[in-house]
Amino acid sequence: MPVSSNPALAQSHTSERAIRTISTGDVFNALGKGVSDFWRHPSHYLFLALIYPAVGIVLAVWSAGGATFPLLYPLAAGFALIGPLAAIGLYELSRRREQGEDDSPRHALSVLKHPAIGSIVILGAMLAVVFALWLTAANAVYDAHFGANPPATLIALLIETFTTAQGWSLLVWGNLVGLGFAFVVLATTAIAFPLLVDRGGSAGEAVAVSVRAFTTNPVQMTIFGLVVAVTLFVASIPLFVGLALALPMLGHATWHLYRKLVV
Repeated sequence: MPVSSNPALAQSHTSERAIRTISTGDVFNALGKGVSDFWRHPSHYLFLALIYPAVGIVLAVWSAGGATFPLLYPLAAGFALIGPLAAIGLYELSRRREQGEDDSPRHALSVLKHPAIGSIVILGAMLAVVFALWLTAANAVYDAHFGANPPATLIALLIETFTTAQGWSLLVWGNLVGLGFAFVVLATTAIAFPLLVDRGGSAGEAVAVSVRAFTTNPVQMTIFGLVVAVTLFVASIPLFVGLALALPMLGHATWHLYRKLVV
């Protein structure tokens, strides 16, 4: 449940909340608190239910004779786009710990009964659309570079990517497109989901607060976004299993960043 003793009043003023100016030290302090929250009550097993389906899709395509390796990088990078939604239950756990309530992992699912679940679903649908658009865009960039003569194996793709002008062009354009998607998600949802869990409100109001937090602290928010993106990408390399640790830590850290940003 939201912290406010008057949820209706809290929701009516969501978009008017003041934003603090934070420092780079605050960003890393939030990351440290996220790690602390995770080790207090490890919740990695909750994310195996999210990770295994992604692995299963890749393996299913591979077993059917399809070429899955062009999907690996977009999928790994794409977890940074859907991370704010995947961590929704963790914001509730961090909120409970902050309030001195029972913060065991089983309470993560209580967010499904939250008064603002409709707004959360709307934002989640938006992220799903962004994720689908990213995969489509990444595939288009890949086809533009290797569509006529695609490498037959992952090793061949890596060799061509790092040893040819065509491959370096793929890296540059692919990452520029991905960076654009990442900035949109960071600016619109990084603070929106924790705010909805904490105070409720509409999806539009929560996005407006998140955008103001980003524009007030562009450097600090960008640093946080880069840390999240790099951590999730590295955690994705061993068949995504590292995400079971990275996602909950970063989810808790996002809650603490929200508390530092929003009055």
